[in-house]
Parts: sequence; structure tokens; C-alpha cells
Amino acid sequence: MKAFVDEDTCIGCGLCEQICPVVFEMVGAVAKVKVDPVPENEKDRCREAAESCPVTAITIEE
Repeated sequence: MKAFVDEDTCIGCGLCEQICPVVFEMVGAVAKVKVDPVPENEKDRCREAAESCPVTAITIEE
């Protein structure tokens, strides 16, 4: 599984980092993906972060 953040869409709310800090981190005003691929034990949290993004800036590739 891979996660992607559309930096042009990201509003920098930090919610993804709060939900799944192993995969996401805030760098300046935008979220970035820290690990590729997403660790097996973080997949559910990564999906939750993507679903919780208020501007749908995160996409997941299974």
C-alpha cells in the first residue's frame, strides 16, 4: 500500500499526522508521507487518515 498527499490541495490541518504519525508528518504548511510502502500494521490508520482529510488531499494505492 502506498499513500500520497496532494500538496496543492492540502490545507495543513495536521489531522493525518495526528491519526497516523508513522506515515504522515507536517513539513511546513503541508503534510508529507514519511514511509513507502505503508507498514502492514499502519494500514488501517492510514486509511482512516485519508478518509478523515477534510479536503481529500490523501489518496491510497493498494
